[in-house]
Amino acid sequence: MNIETILQRLHAIRDQNHWQRFHSPKNLAMAASVEMAELVEIFQWLNEDESRALPADKREHAGQEVGDILMYLLLMCSELGIDMEQALLAKLADNERRFAR
Repeated sequence: MNIETILQRLHAIRDQNHWQRFHSPKNLAMAASVEMAELVEIFQWLNEDESRALPADKREHAGQEVGDILMYLLLMCSELGIDMEQALLAKLADNERRFAR
């Protein structure tokens, strides 16, 4: 995955549709939260086994929601000047330090 190329494509869509004025960190965080709620809705009322064995259509829908969430997070990182890869690697290292046994 080339994050820079993906971000360029996202910015192109944003710019073609004149959406930049809506892409404040606050709005992007709220949009990501809404998409996360849509992902959660797929699993609502499923037991553990059912949640691990989604039918193909629900698995595809879950993937679409994950994509939406990731796009909003990438756009938020861009707006805030956060290097997403570095943020992820730093958090992973912190979790390894805290939880690896």
